[in-house]
Amino acid sequence: MSSTQLKRIEKIAKSTDDAINAALFELGATRDMVDIEIVEQGSKGLFGILGGKDAKVIVTLKDTPESAATDFLNDLFFGMGINVQVNTEFQGDKMNINLEGSDMGIVIGKRGETLDAIQYLTSLVVNKSKDSYIRISLDSENYREKRKEALQTLTRRIVDKVARTGKRYILEPMNPYERRVIHAYVQDDAKVYTYSIGDEPNRKVVIAVKGDNYKARK
Repeated sequence: MSSTQLKRIEKIAKSTDDAINAALFELGATRDMVDIEIVEQGSKGLFGILGGKDAKVIVTLKDTPESAATDFLNDLFFGMGINVQVNTEFQGDKMNINLEGSDMGIVIGKRGETLDAIQYLTSLVVNKSKDSYIRISLDSENYREKRKEALQTLTRRIVDKVARTGKRYILEPMNPYERRVIHAYVQDDAKVYTYSIGDEPNRKVVIAVKGDNYKARK
């Protein structure tokens, strides 16, 4: 079921709390994430048996950054025909989103390209008409950290080669996140430095020996 079909639920139960809890369970939400309208208060009736009335509530998900991200991603994966669990967590002005499921290879894509594209679209959705900017970090199966470690291992080998031969090395085109990983890894090296050339999406990192060119850049 598409997530947009599960934003407003009407529930009837013996008590108000029972009706609210049933709605929260179906929405997968907590009380602070919803607006609650009590349509009918439940009553036990005479002697707790006769003339009792069920409680009726309407529970609606609030329009929050988390719900915007979750709704968008659930609808996206629903359209793709894959089952993905979306988990969100805030750290300051950054929303970490972790995706879990059995088809994560499709979601991640070659070198994380699909994951990056989904992260970009999610950021557009979350930050639409917002006064303050929320950074979005989308990950699955710890791909980001694994990719970071692989890039650092590759960079270390290239740094050693550049320092030994004195010849600059131009890496393959990378996205901004991957370029930042390499720049950060090399920034304190005593012998080499990095800079970027080209235009997106073919922008590349260059690793070169520090010398006159480096001094001129400084």
